[in-house]
Amino acid sequence: MAVTTCLTWLQEKRLQNHFGGKQFSLLYKASVHEFYSKKLLEKCCNQGPTITVIHSENYVTGAYLLDSLQEEREVPVILFALQETEISEYKIGSHRLETLFYDMYSDPFGFVVDIKKPPAGFWIDLGNKRVAMSSKVSEELGLPQPCITSFQECEVFRCEDLFDKRKEEEVTVLKRTLLFAMSTYEPYKDMVHQIRILLLGPTGAGKSSFINSVKSIFRGHVTNQVLVGCDATGISKKYRTYPIKDGNDGQCLPFILCDSLGLSEKEGLCEEDIVSILKGHVPDRYQDRIHCVAFVFDANSVEQLSGEMVAKIKRIRREMIKYGVVHLALLTHVDSMDLITVGDFPDIYSCVPVKLKLETVHRKLGFALSDILVVSNYVSEWELNPVKDILILSALRQMLWAADDFLEDLPLE
Repeated sequence: MAVTTCLTWLQEKRLQNHFGGKQFSLLYKASVHEFYSKKLLEKCCNQGPTITVIHSENYVTGAYLLDSLQEEREVPVILFALQETEISEYKIGSHRLETLFYDMYSDPFGFVVDIKKPPAGFWIDLGNKRVAMSSKVSEELGLPQPCITSFQECEVFRCEDLFDKRKEEEVTVLKRTLLFAMSTYEPYKDMVHQIRILLLGPTGAGKSSFINSVKSIFRGHVTNQVLVGCDATGISKKYRTYPIKDGNDGQCLPFILCDSLGLSEKEGLCEEDIVSILKGHVPDRYQDRIHCVAFVFDANSVEQLSGEMVAKIKRIRREMIKYGVVHLALLTHVDSMDLITVGDFPDIYSCVPVKLKLETVHRKLGFALSDILVVSNYVSEWELNPVKDILILSALRQMLWAADDFLEDLPLE
């Protein structure tokens, strides 16, 4: 069985962000590999920077080693303490392993080092499950006395940059694969010339920004063709359709994104307008019905949707179900959520804050969890980021698949 950490997702994420956006790979767990420093060294030697985590009853402490664990070599050390959501640290300079771990270097003839006076101000006694720290270290880390406390578990992780060369290549390959899939996409059995995707949602949720983001990816540079702003009444004053062109040959791709006036409690797009759009009764350069609807919400404010807005969205969804139109939810601004960084994007749906947002949308608005997508739009950036691109392209692919389901379910005529 795989060895798993005792850190919660939140604890691990705070430590990763605190030490410069790292990812952790568990190398050693004392309860599995023995409470013995020699075992720790066997597992963790020459593994690059590591973080040793001590699990005490009320808090987590440990040492971040900026270089590989090696015998008879000094390593720069940063001590830390994690209490609830706060991390404090204390740099103690460079030290050899014997000044940090006790049982590996005790005298074989019975000489016992005084653990009350740790040479580095911090000492892990694995064999006796104790950690000692000087009064100075305790004070700097904001920890209470006494200076010697027992602990339940010790873990050591290898610390790696979130995006090394190998991971960057994986992201680039995935983006290239998604772009090819979108460029060669054909609607189900060629039943229509182009899939039409309608974006609906509260004012300022990010509908227009999503269109700009999709256009930017296919053009190969950031573009802002669709006007975006912070007007409280919304920027999109009418229904508009936006074809997407392939940046390589300039040909229109087989899908169109449709922007609309923002939803609000009393103003904005009404249910009757939406029904007309769904049926294709609203002219805009090209007349056809809608094949998929994406409800767009700001991930940071979805909990604050008013009762009137929730009721309005549910009424609109009932109309869509009545007409057989498939619909999804799209959460934007995921990059500005607490603790979430661009490095989380490749595995975004496993992040605890994102899972909680999905649960909120599911519970509040009734969308199936599998029908809720997350993206980070291009809002202020000047350059494309392949990690953001794969989120946007993945969401677009889900919309096209949903549209294909809609076409497949249409009665034969």
